[in-house]
Formats: sequence, structure tokens, C-alpha cells
Amino acid sequence: MSLRRQAEPDCPGERGFTGFLRSLLKGIPWSERVESKETIQIDAPVGGTFRVHNSNGRTRITGEDRSDIEVMSLKTARAESEEAAAELLEEIRLVFQETPDGVDLDVEVPRRWNRRGCANLCIRLPRSMVVAVAAANGRVEVSGIRGTVKARSTNGSVCVSDVVGDVEVATSNAKVSCSCTCGRLLARSSNGKIEIDRHRGSIDASTSNGLIRAGLEELGKTGVQLATSNGRIVLDLPEETDADVDIRVDNGVIRNDRPLRKTTRETGGRVVGRLGSGGPSIKLRTSNGSISLH
Repeated sequence: MSLRRQAEPDCPGERGFTGFLRSLLKGIPWSERVESKETIQIDAPVGGTFRVHNSNGRTRITGEDRSDIEVMSLKTARAESEEAAAELLEEIRLVFQETPDGVDLDVEVPRRWNRRGCANLCIRLPRSMVVAVAAANGRVEVSGIRGTVKARSTNGSVCVSDVVGDVEVATSNAKVSCSCTCGRLLARSSNGKIEIDRHRGSIDASTSNGLIRAGLEELGKTGVQLATSNGRIVLDLPEETDADVDIRVDNGVIRNDRPLRKTTRETGGRVVGRLGSGGPSIKLRTSNGSISLH
């Protein structure tokens, strides 16, 4: 694997009043900041898989009509002095490793109580690649891929768009959004809402605290399953849909705008019925909130 690096020069030092303020703040943790930009180009791996783990920073991956992989990074370091910040900046590293099925990229950011570093990544690669991205603290964006996508963030939102292939997205404390996707979609959020728009295929989405809103252009063979503990669920289906519907709420209201066949059963907080001639299962569940089927 050949790496082609292109570093961009740092901005010149600040002068005048800004420099005076910096002198007053000298010695305070995170008071000084330095940045550097770098572009690395590598050949696309034969195995077709690209995995990236960013311990601190935003990660954006875009599929394009190209044969190589370009990684542009903006590294930022904060410390008690300009010298300490520059030292920390040098320790932020992008480590590439070849694997049997592709390439792994690991962003190493040292952690110290009085110093902070991060690396924001902008990655462009061939559309047909399999992509897996994980971030500990930062937003994740993936678009333009024609293959499997796995995206996860511990503290940051996850956004997936224009993907044809199975998608798995998860975040612990933020929003999940997917648009213009096609395939099997699995979405998880522990404390955040999930929004899905113009999806074609099956959906399995759940969150413990938050709204789930899903819009389908085509229903997949394995159907739809949406569940939240504390939040509202809204599902928009194509005009002509054949499916078996099962809706349940513990504390809330069910609003159904679709004509269900005679097999409909309504008892308390549950509605069961059939759309059209029946087919894939649609299961909607919430403990505290309303459910709307359009």
C-alpha cells in the first residue's frame, strides 16, 4: 500500500491585540490552539473494504467515481502553551493498516487532562466499497455508497444518504438520520430521535428516548419494525401497500389513516389489521407516546 502525503502550511502567528490576549491566557489549560491540514492518497484495496475509527473528531465519507482513496484531515490541538499544543499536534497520527479484506484507518489522539486534540476527516473513495466507520466523539456522515455501510458514533449524530446497500447505524446520545437509501436498514439510538426519509426496503429502528419518523417509497419483504420507550412514532407508507399491521401503545393514542380489512381488531391500545391483500409485517410499538400510520 503506497501513501502519498501532501501537507498544507500552518497559518501565520497572530499579532497585535490577539497576541496580547494570548499572552494573558498563557498557562491556562486549552488556552493555545494550533492546526494543521494534510491530504493522503492511497490505492483502493483489492478486498474492497474500508474501515475507519476516529477517537475524537468529525468523519465524513463520500463515494465517488474514482479508483483511489483520498483522506483529508484537519488536526487541532489545544494546550496550556503554543509549544505544548504543537507537541500534541505531532502526536495525532493517522495509521493505515492493510487487512485481508481491505484497509483500516485508525486515528490516534492522545488524551491528557490539560490538553485536547481532535482530527476532522473528509474521505473520498470508490462508490462500490464496503464502508465501516466508528467515532467516539464526533458526527459521522456517509453518502454516495453502492455497498454495505456500518456507521456508529458514541457521542455524535449519524447521517447516511444516497446509499444502495444494507445499512446499520447506531449512536448513543444523538440523532440518526437516513435519506434516499435502498436495502435493509437497521437503526439504533439510546437517547435521540431517528428520522428516515425516502427509503426503499425493510426497516428495523428503535430508540429508548426519542421520536421515530419513517417515510417509505417501497416496502421490503421483511417489513417494518419501529419501537421506542418514550416518544412518538410516525410511519408514512406508499399509497398501494400490502402488509399485515400490528400497532400497540401502553400510554398514548393510535391514529390510523389507512383502511384496514375486516380482520381489524381494536382493543385498548392495540390495532391489528391487514392492508390490501396482506404481506410483510408492520409492527409499531411505544410505551409512552402516540403512533400515527399514514
